[in-house]
Amino acid sequence: MKAVGVIVEYNPFHNGHFHHLQETKQKTEADCLIAVMSGNFLQRGEPAIVSKWARAKMALAAGIDIVIELPYAFAVQAAEQFAHGAVQLLAAIGCQELCFGSESGEISAFLSAAETWLEQKETFDSLIRTGLARGQSFPKAAAEAWQKFGAAPLDLSQPNNVLGFAYVKAIRQNRLAMAPRTIPRIAAGYHDESFSHPSIASATSLRKTLRQTGQLESIAAYVPPAALEQLRQYRETYGRFHDWEVYFPLLKYRLLIATEADLRRIAGVEEGIEHRLKQHIAHAETFAAFIAAVKTKRYTWTRLQRLCAHVLTNFTKEEQAKAANPTYIRLLGMNETGRRYLQQVKKHLALPLVAKAAKLNGNPLYEQEKRAAAVYAAAFSEPLYSAALKEEYATAPIYASGIERK
Repeated sequence: MKAVGVIVEYNPFHNGHFHHLQETKQKTEADCLIAVMSGNFLQRGEPAIVSKWARAKMALAAGIDIVIELPYAFAVQAAEQFAHGAVQLLAAIGCQELCFGSESGEISAFLSAAETWLEQKETFDSLIRTGLARGQSFPKAAAEAWQKFGAAPLDLSQPNNVLGFAYVKAIRQNRLAMAPRTIPRIAAGYHDESFSHPSIASATSLRKTLRQTGQLESIAAYVPPAALEQLRQYRETYGRFHDWEVYFPLLKYRLLIATEADLRRIAGVEEGIEHRLKQHIAHAETFAAFIAAVKTKRYTWTRLQRLCAHVLTNFTKEEQAKAANPTYIRLLGMNETGRRYLQQVKKHLALPLVAKAAKLNGNPLYEQEKRAAAVYAAAFSEPLYSAALKEEYATAPIYASGIERK
């Protein structure tokens, strides 16, 4: 069976994601489609709108055959570390190809850019350091560094291009036997906050609309029925969706009781930013106001969100340094096609496949995952807090019976 991988967050799953999956199946002729998905906290440092279990169900209903989890130590990171963990897991489970969405839509541009980067990595990194020293953010410094190579074949000011470039670099750098492909992103940009197409909208605009209206009907045209039903069920069960404002009281408490020395141990706390965190937290009344006050050219909104996630989960620089590579494949869900694929390859996987979380106790990557789960569940009062926390340890991989791709 030919396995093709996708790297996803589904926050939430929408029609643009469905288009990507349909195109991926058609262009790759995959027998088994495998998604590596961020857990409860995401690449841009945000808490997922609903749990990983709810999002795994959305993925399976849309045609994904296997869903595995990208551990927190890789999920809540800048593009390079995020990509490194994700492609390693897809390679470990046997994917022959990776198919990602991008603004470019041309894989030749990514391959050319990766070759140039591999040949001139030292020069590229030096240009980035120069940009950072001038006070630029990392994305801006990287985009400017790339332009200085001459005729840039890839626009690295676009977010999905940045991630795609990181995926292709990670595949080449790790010498993985996995061919990259890309599908052009259609209709809505990654950061678009409004609806400009009758059926395609960004996840950003969907979350914003839900926050403003509180009505699932307001996004119904942009989300597959099965995904909309998962959102409805989640809110009926837990009474809310997740965003940073839900966790702001907990973040404020953590920052108020932490010393600056404590904060310097946290991953992402560099260059004296702990002073600004302590300076502004006492007076901020919302997460948005706090980040706006702390933000600098070097510390972008996204970088600060990741840092704040690390503060909440107590993810330290030491732990980050030790998280060099994934050490397990955690199965979140599968359908019958996925089950047959795993039966075929399970004896040849590069990493242990884990279905029961208890088997991971003591694993450093999973110990961090447990802390992230505890923070995520803190959005609820009892008895829902304990119920949500139990999901992390007690939930068996979802088996989507009756859903098999022919």
